[in-house]
Amino acid sequence: MFRVAIVGAGTLKGRELKDVLSDRNFPATDIRLLDDDESLGQLEAVGEEPTFIQSVLPEHLENVDFTFFAGDETFTRNTWPMARKAGSDIIDLSYGLENEKGVLLRAPWVERELGLGPRVDFTPVPVAIAHPAAVVLALLMLRAQKVGKIARAVATVFQPASEYGKRGMDELHEQTVNLLAFQQLPKAVFDGQVAFNLIDRYGEKAVSSLNSAESRIQQHFHKLVGERLAVPSLMLLQAPIFHGHAFSLYLELEQAAQTEELTAALSGEHVDLLQSADESPSNVNAAGQEQVQVFARRDSQRPTGFWLWAASDNLRIASLTAVECAESMIAARPRGTVQ
Repeated sequence: MFRVAIVGAGTLKGRELKDVLSDRNFPATDIRLLDDDESLGQLEAVGEEPTFIQSVLPEHLENVDFTFFAGDETFTRNTWPMARKAGSDIIDLSYGLENEKGVLLRAPWVERELGLGPRVDFTPVPVAIAHPAAVVLALLMLRAQKVGKIARAVATVFQPASEYGKRGMDELHEQTVNLLAFQQLPKAVFDGQVAFNLIDRYGEKAVSSLNSAESRIQQHFHKLVGERLAVPSLMLLQAPIFHGHAFSLYLELEQAAQTEELTAALSGEHVDLLQSADESPSNVNAAGQEQVQVFARRDSQRPTGFWLWAASDNLRIASLTAVECAESMIAARPRGTVQ
């Protein structure tokens, strides 16, 4: 049994991560919930036990085997040295460590698709998990390539407000309410109208930019698959949705293929093919699901072209990726600090 700490436990990612640890029966006898001053004292349930969120202090990371970072990037960069000094294995969901020297970017779903064996590092290094949109695109394209080499790939990804945590969700909600009441819109997160709108960029005072998120997806995609696939042409759009990514992916193969061949290649672990007339992938249906929902059809003009419409739960996939990474790191700790 192991001791686990979640830094950023009050965030959407932190709460989802806590649920995934429970759902997968991760061998933890002690899960410590830590966060910044804004979340201190919040009551959360760990299994059937109520637990208060505490501050990130060296004594709260003492003897912790696995530390997950699920807060914002700056908070992670400021606090992760404490976990490293305590000897904890580090898994970062915040993107705060992706550019740090010696940090390994991982996505176990893609690793298995590439035929890589279970990764065991007996001298573990900090792990940054890949962007969930990059994981979905890599998984689908690797499977599609079994039908024929991909000559061209173009993806439009629709981003939800939950990528900016609770504050992004709250701002979308408040904008929706205020628009219906003809009131002024809050714009602290996006610096623009997101409610009832679809945009390709934020305002100058936004907390981040769509361009940076778009670049991250492409960079992570390339790091995951290397030269096995060309990075798809990508446009990232901010959608007026609270939760879940949606994907419009065009694939052009070098040779003609049947839709049935493509769907057979796409099907398997982590993918739910919805090909009937009564069901279709959507971010609403994908919420809370571990599967990527996919619908495939042939392009009307090109016999080698196919369209994939897909949806996935961004927070769920990020948390699953993080926990699977931790599970693969257990071999380096054959006996936890709790005997």
